[in-house]
Amino acid sequence: MAAGKPVVKVEGAKELRRTMKAAGEDLTDLKSVHTAIAGMVASRTAAAAPHKSGALAGTVRGNSAATNATIKVGSAAVPYANPIHWGWPGRNITANPFAANTAKATEAEWSRMYLVGVERILSKVHGT
Repeated sequence: MAAGKPVVKVEGAKELRRTMKAAGEDLTDLKSVHTAIAGMVASRTAAAAPHKSGALAGTVRGNSAATNATIKVGSAAVPYANPIHWGWPGRNITANPFAANTAKATEAEWSRMYLVGVERILSKVHGT
């Protein structure tokens, strides 16, 4: 074997590099998956929220970005979301972690959604 000569020739290397680069970019931007997950968990969190007046449940919203999905509860008009959720012993408010419980209860579902999204992106990688 002479020095500098290729030992292995990869057919479709250019296509493989191009589609791997695109998949890598897609994996850093899973916003559509995060949007679906945030929407599902937010709707279930709103249903699980205490409903004395319904105001607290009305503040539940899902937010998504390229890198994450989050659920927010409360607003300036409904500032008591944190004490209701986490409790406030000094005011005899017992914790009702409805948002955390919902996230945990739906973990298998949103984990599956995430896995399907990642697999969809990886299925776009092609080479010959």
